[in-house]
Amino acid sequence: MPVPPVLSLVTLGVADVAASTRFYEALGFPLSSASVPGEVSFFRMTGGLLGVYGLDALAADAQLERGTYTGFRGATFAVNLASREAVDDAVAAAEQACARILKPAQPTEWGGYHAYFADPDGHAWEVAHNPFWPLDDAGLPRLSE
Repeated sequence: MPVPPVLSLVTLGVADVAASTRFYEALGFPLSSASVPGEVSFFRMTGGLLGVYGLDALAADAQLERGTYTGFRGATFAVNLASREAVDDAVAAAEQACARILKPAQPTEWGGYHAYFADPDGHAWEVAHNPFWPLDDAGLPRLSE
């Protein structure tokens, strides 16, 4: 199975999660109750989600260095999948397409399962199964409003 062409979540690494949350709320983006104040905020977007998360924490999660052109750039792109097996299949497909595996598929501290890979230009992609985020018919995660 190839990696599905679905953009589930864009997570922006930010210096101050609370300030960024206020900014996006001021733009009119609805804050999801799935957010954790001061740690991570999620906003419903048409077709996907926007997340803001601490830059250093996000870089560490993807096992990237911060601040270099070839290292972490302050953002990751995510594809949420229905199962751990689908994550494994997606990582295999990415590797077959010559992606660089940044973090092998593994269980997460929050109860999910994920991996990271980089495209040829070094953009970081996460493929994840989150058992707490059901996927709709389009393959998009459903968060509480």
